[in-house]
Amino acid sequence: MFEEILSEDQFKHVISRDQPVLVKFYADWCPDCKRMDMFIEDVLSEFQDLPSYAIDKDQFEELSNQQDVMGIPSLLVFQGDKKLGHLHSANAKTPGEVSEFLAQIQSV
Repeated sequence: MFEEILSEDQFKHVISRDQPVLVKFYADWCPDCKRMDMFIEDVLSEFQDLPSYAIDKDQFEELSNQQDVMGIPSLLVFQGDKKLGHLHSANAKTPGEVSEFLAQIQSV
């Protein structure tokens, strides 16, 4: 469901879109990321009009720092090069928390 971001140029292109896009920052070794993976597709089925991307925080540390990604997984929503929202890892542990975040972003 997530399209992998493989370069900084691709990231810049993705976040510059006119419509909101979701970017998940993760790492392969992260247990909370694996836990989120178990429910995130069900949550995103409610938000099918929201393109979803994933980026490995360890491969893009500078980019992660620029976006204030301190914990993983973190979900960020961008539109037109602006960050509309950031769900930090501490608040992204349940399907309800993620759904509520995405619903709030969608209503903006």
